[in-house]
Amino acid sequence: MTEHTIAATQAIVTLDVALPGIIWGSIITVNMWAKSIGTGVILLGAFLYYRHKKEDMPSLRWVMPTVAFIALNIFLAFTLIDLHQPYRMINIFLHPNWTSAITVGAWMASLFTALITVMMTIGIMDAFPDLRRNCAIGKTARANSAVYEKIYPFVVFLAIPVTMYTAIIMAQSAARELWQAPTEMIQMMWAAFMAGSASLIYFSNNWTAAVRKDLAFVLAISVFGSFAMYMGEYFFSFKAAEAEATLAYVHAGGEYFGQFWTAMIVGFVLPFFMSILAVKSDNKVVLKVAATATLIGLYMAKDVWLKIPQLLPLS
Repeated sequence: MTEHTIAATQAIVTLDVALPGIIWGSIITVNMWAKSIGTGVILLGAFLYYRHKKEDMPSLRWVMPTVAFIALNIFLAFTLIDLHQPYRMINIFLHPNWTSAITVGAWMASLFTALITVMMTIGIMDAFPDLRRNCAIGKTARANSAVYEKIYPFVVFLAIPVTMYTAIIMAQSAARELWQAPTEMIQMMWAAFMAGSASLIYFSNNWTAAVRKDLAFVLAISVFGSFAMYMGEYFFSFKAAEAEATLAYVHAGGEYFGQFWTAMIVGFVLPFFMSILAVKSDNKVVLKVAATATLIGLYMAKDVWLKIPQLLPLS
């Protein structure tokens, strides 16, 4: 946007100027990647609580909200970093526009993080009695299991729209045919399941083999589903000329060809086979390698998918 004033009339002339190059870069990639972890561990935690006894996963009660709290604060911090004028963020809360996906998403994410903070405090105080006795927070906040159980359903409910609302924002971008809302929303859900299962795998050493088997199974299903969607768009984009032109950046000889296929192999193909192996053998090392590869590949894939539509000239 450029402005200049005509001296004779004092009129302000405003012109829309195209912004060339990548506007949403790696900062937004970290934003989405961290959000997938933060929401994914909550969704996977709910699945595990439904499937298993609490005694089968003794540390899940505090690990789950703690990982979510750290990841969500990274997500919010990188959101703030990306804003050209961060203080405008205050207006989302002081003067909310409820027709805006950004406003609705910011309120949901803030409420989501606040509830997770309460869960994390209760979970840590219950898990570490000495900390509860010695910590000022522990003396004033009663670690009440009933409160934790009452909050958790609302947190699970909020995790779904919080992980998907970014897809709506991306779909609202003009002339970005590759970012279709239904497809991106499903991809964000797959990403949450991938990142959530991968993150919890790191803390599963003292959990039962049945719990690790379920984590490995969810990881295998989610990487397969996400990979299938990427391949569908990769090979069948010819019906939309703009999407086809965008994907030329990842086709043979494209600028992002190497990063895209590295992401697919490292983050999707290899973790799928390693997860299947872990389901059968309960190999903790293989499972953690699969989790690490998934998180790396997921970041690389999101980075490619975010950047390549912005490289297409709009004129």
